[in-house]
Amino acid sequence: MRVSNALRVALLGCVGTSALAVANPSIAQDTGDTVMALEEIQVTARRRTESLQDVPIAVSAFSGSDLAMRGAADITELAQMAPSVTLEPSRATSSTLTAFIRGVGQQDPLAGFEQGVALYLDDVYMARPQGALLDIYDVERVEILRGPQGTLYGRNAVGGAIKYVTKRLGDEPEFGVKASYGSYNQIDVIGKASVPLSDKVRFGATVASLNRDGFGENLTTGEEHYNKQIFAARASMEFLPSDSLFIRIAADYTDDDSNAVAGYRPYAGAVSGTPVTDSVYDTYAGATENGSTSGIDGNNEVTSKGLQGTIEWTANEQFTFKSITAYREDYTESVIDFDSLAVDDMDAPVIYDNEQFSQELQLLYTGNKLSGVFGFYYLDASAANDFDVVLGQLGRLFYGDELVAYTGGTVDTKAWSLFADLTYEFSDAFSLSLGGRYTHDKRSADIFRANYLGQGSPFFGFENSIFLGASSDFESERTFKDFSPRIALDYKLSDDALVYASFSRGFKAGSFDPRGANITSPEVEEGFDAETLDSYEVGLKSTWFDGRARTNIALFYSDYKDMQIPGSLPIDTDGDGTNDGFVGTVTNAGKATIKGIEFEGTFLLSENLTLQTSLNVLDAEIKEWLLNGVNVADQRAVQNTPEFMSYVGLTYMAPLSSGSTLSFNANWSHKGSIVQFETPVAEIDQDAYSLFNASIVWTSEDGNYTIGLHGKNLTDKEYKTAGYNFPTLGLENNITTFFGPPRTVTATVGVKF
Repeated sequence: MRVSNALRVALLGCVGTSALAVANPSIAQDTGDTVMALEEIQVTARRRTESLQDVPIAVSAFSGSDLAMRGAADITELAQMAPSVTLEPSRATSSTLTAFIRGVGQQDPLAGFEQGVALYLDDVYMARPQGALLDIYDVERVEILRGPQGTLYGRNAVGGAIKYVTKRLGDEPEFGVKASYGSYNQIDVIGKASVPLSDKVRFGATVASLNRDGFGENLTTGEEHYNKQIFAARASMEFLPSDSLFIRIAADYTDDDSNAVAGYRPYAGAVSGTPVTDSVYDTYAGATENGSTSGIDGNNEVTSKGLQGTIEWTANEQFTFKSITAYREDYTESVIDFDSLAVDDMDAPVIYDNEQFSQELQLLYTGNKLSGVFGFYYLDASAANDFDVVLGQLGRLFYGDELVAYTGGTVDTKAWSLFADLTYEFSDAFSLSLGGRYTHDKRSADIFRANYLGQGSPFFGFENSIFLGASSDFESERTFKDFSPRIALDYKLSDDALVYASFSRGFKAGSFDPRGANITSPEVEEGFDAETLDSYEVGLKSTWFDGRARTNIALFYSDYKDMQIPGSLPIDTDGDGTNDGFVGTVTNAGKATIKGIEFEGTFLLSENLTLQTSLNVLDAEIKEWLLNGVNVADQRAVQNTPEFMSYVGLTYMAPLSSGSTLSFNANWSHKGSIVQFETPVAEIDQDAYSLFNASIVWTSEDGNYTIGLHGKNLTDKEYKTAGYNFPTLGLENNITTFFGPPRTVTATVGVKF
């Protein structure tokens, strides 16, 4: 296969480093009576607790304590440290997640359109991205698995999986409070409590209030822009009737009342003449006060909640049975101001309403030579979106009233699957893993689109609007079936080095575009097809210098077929030469290849100084993209996938005479240039950039008191995370861009007892 120059250089460098690790596993010398060594990392990537270095899968793991020491606020910050990972808030939102791993993911959170990266909250798959941008609190660890996942987990995932794991309750009472104050009047308070009610019953709860003024200002409404106002809570009850039986009932709730987010306009308003704002975080957006969004009172709120029950029964030393039952729902009322202006050139009230029920059964077996998991998974989910796109200026100019395009779509999913993954140890050094998954997904869609004259559609309360005609009105369903295999071989070169090779297939069922117009494009009723990804991977995991260094390297090649690419296109519904509406499109784009190398290393340079590093080089290329029978692959690119990403962090632990510890952390991350969508758009695409962060944390001798100071984006770099590109829809040249946080400094105080 063709390998880019950057990939070739990185490959040679990493292989050379790893060769040193294998050839010289014990270079370090003992210092006195103490042997310095890195702490072993335990993960559950294969549904059983084992050392990270023994798992033949590309996994990054982050403990809750390490994330707290870095001052990580939400899971998007993990993308600075984990190779081949991009995590960002979706455009015009504060808590909807856009995730990409190894070039697989989607920008648009469509109803019924499952993400290519699976997110799990305590083993419960979150089918929708709304409310999935989780804040980091009450967390034991976060694991990021790269590459297809399906033979070990409830839901199939093409690109990878993110596991958010909360802590089990202890057998002693524990209480704690963490308070933070920082830039932009950030005020966060997190309270925790855990109490054993008896020898057999434990109760715990965590409550978080996360607040911050905006990075910018809405110059039309006077409100904060890019602010944060979140209340979240989790509670759990654990029952231990016997040593072999564990039962947990847990609930969580999140309410995000942050203000609506609008993008930065690189150009002045084409008709209104509204100037470009001085700050990229400011906006002139007035949609929350325009009549078009009065049907939801200009509201912007996301609520999500869930309830789950887990039963784990250890029958004997060989067999463990586990049941995970869960119900989740989320509801969003949101205002999208596409034009980011006070005028109503292109405004949209939006409602997302999602719910899901899932049941997973697992049988885990551990024998002398054979171990593995057998599983059954069931998912019943419904995803609905309703929104108006109101072209106010255009409608008044050509029709004498505002022009409204309403879209209402519901996509239901009923899916079940059987999966298994078994590992057989031929010897202490050599193992073979075989896995397989059978998936049966049924999608049902009910979609209606229509145009009106008036401030909004009847759905949003505008009963007097004039009906112009429907562009889509259909119900349809399809069933998708698939078998996805996995095979992995691993061999221990020594007690400190493991080499592995694997093949795995990722599968994601097709569905229906809830914005499609079947009246003009009848093929929309057939929906879009499934996508598949065949991944080939080799890796080397090494521990060397007497445990003072750990390096993990993975090389992979992915063959991606029938990629599902969602998008929106402006259309001319009446043939007058002016775009007066839009249509959603989901394209099974064709073929792509994604290959790369990933490196993660941790080095204990001295008793007190630790170096953490990671990098990846990706070569992602569209091979086939058919447009009207013509292959336009050379005009397309893989979304949100930089060719190069790297991270370097230093942590120095300084013991003080009082017995307390002072920890210093400084880190640098770099991300190569990306295109937000499949075609380059200079105004919203992001060039390569770097971020610098630093923290200092004091911890008391008993660990019960902490005081920290955390600085993020210390060079105040402006970098783009998403954007809208509708220059011909509306009259104002509507191109807008969203940006990541500017420089912030936060002080924290923690107490536990």
